[in-house]
Amino acid sequence: MAYQGGMTDAAPAPISPGPNSPAPDAPLPDADRDNWVDRFAPVASRPWLKLGRFDRPAGTWLLMLPAWQGVALAAAMQGHGPDLSLLVRMAVGALAMRAAGCAYNDIVDRDIDRQVARTAARPVASGAISVRGAFGFIGVCCAVGLAVLLSLTPMAIALGVASLALVAAYPFMKRITWWPQAWLGLTFNWGALLGFAAVAGSVGVPAVLLYAGGLFWTLGYDTIYALQDMEDDALVGVRSSARRLGGLVRPGVALFYAAAFALALAAGVSAGLSNLFGVMVLAYGWHLASQARRLQPQDGGLALRLFRSNRDAGLILFASLVGGGWNG
Repeated sequence: MAYQGGMTDAAPAPISPGPNSPAPDAPLPDADRDNWVDRFAPVASRPWLKLGRFDRPAGTWLLMLPAWQGVALAAAMQGHGPDLSLLVRMAVGALAMRAAGCAYNDIVDRDIDRQVARTAARPVASGAISVRGAFGFIGVCCAVGLAVLLSLTPMAIALGVASLALVAAYPFMKRITWWPQAWLGLTFNWGALLGFAAVAGSVGVPAVLLYAGGLFWTLGYDTIYALQDMEDDALVGVRSSARRLGGLVRPGVALFYAAAFALALAAGVSAGLSNLFGVMVLAYGWHLASQARRLQPQDGGLALRLFRSNRDAGLILFASLVGGGWNG
């Protein structure tokens, strides 16, 4: 999900994955050891499921939740709860498009991935799936995403099409900036605008504030995620916000999360949500603050756990927005 920054002008020698790298059919390093793909899926299907990151669902949650939040915000402004069928469609779309985006990323980054221990066993980098096969996989996923998109309002359809430019450019950001995580924020939170438009038919100030808050949320959690690759990234010559911040990672993440909370609060206030939103959203701020407080930059295992915990943070904000529409 997280990309590891950008290449320098000089191409360093490849890093050998070494004796601790996973076997091609073993769980990947950032997947749970007992994930359902490696436990239950037919062996022949596992490379394809891993290509779409179905063994690592955290990224799907993080792509889906901004869309759910946009739906909840627009519905709350209209005085009702989010439509369940719309939430299901957003979930299906996020699942398909996250899989497509990951496959596209793996095609673009296959040479870099071979040089980083954590990513060397990914299906395209390892040769388990050909580039041609990965493009076919992308086509199937995009067909599913298109079917979902065409069921939405015209404004939401236009926003969905516009998002493709962000997705296409994202893997290349590491080559031109120390802040590819910020571009991920622009891309992953686009669903906040799309979800809002799917209900309201247009995009208003509250939706833009929610989107901006999501950008800083992603900048924080993906900086945490990038801590896992600090040593390999330095050797390969790859940039990331984690490397850029260096010893200031903890205060940097805290600042990003403070902005995320402030903008989420501003979105609710500008939307005229009930006082219940103001109470519930404090739990979102507490969750983010707790992550920043617990963060230990040298502990890659803790970084992965904190990153994954953002599913809960996103669900808390979603519940807060739903609660904001209740005036009882």
